[in-house]
Amino acid sequence: MKVLILNGSPRNGGNTAIALKEVADTLNKEGIETITINVGKENIRGCLACNWCYEHGKCVIDDKVNEIAELFKEADGLVLGSPVYYASANGTLISLLDRIFHGTRFNKTMKVGASVAVARRGGCSATFDQLNKYFTISGMPVASSQYWNQVHGLVPGDALKDEEGLQTMRTLARNMAFLIKSIALGKEKYGLPSREEPVSTHFIR
Repeated sequence: MKVLILNGSPRNGGNTAIALKEVADTLNKEGIETITINVGKENIRGCLACNWCYEHGKCVIDDKVNEIAELFKEADGLVLGSPVYYASANGTLISLLDRIFHGTRFNKTMKVGASVAVARRGGCSATFDQLNKYFTISGMPVASSQYWNQVHGLVPGDALKDEEGLQTMRTLARNMAFLIKSIALGKEKYGLPSREEPVSTHFIR
């Protein structure tokens, strides 16, 4: 069993990295393999809305996004971590997620998702909600914790002092591991939920 962890911070070893390491270490203790990728400094542009992906199953821009999409395809879970910028997630991470979730055709149903927001003070709830929307439009169960998945700190290393935040990360990881293992057993016995042919409407008709 494997979880892909994406760190949206451009700061190597910063507070977002500390929070995600707490998640990864706990998942590893629960027998879940983890792969962490730092994407905050990658040159990733936003979606072109060209719909090339509809026919080809991947993005027309052949960059790091398509590589990460393949890792996501093989993973049982996805953890998204972002610093908070103006009450929202890092723009590079959002560009990546827009393209991966829109541009891939593989079934994401029952892959477990979790998001982590890291801030000096405010904006974590908005970022948390923003990231969770990628999961809830894709049939992905969302792992929760004892509190909203947030850690606080200003300068690198401050997150190590946020005892409640780090405990929240460990609880999140244990809950995520339980969900992944339970879903694996459920798939083995019952399979994935049946899917209807998608109905797509808009507000004009």
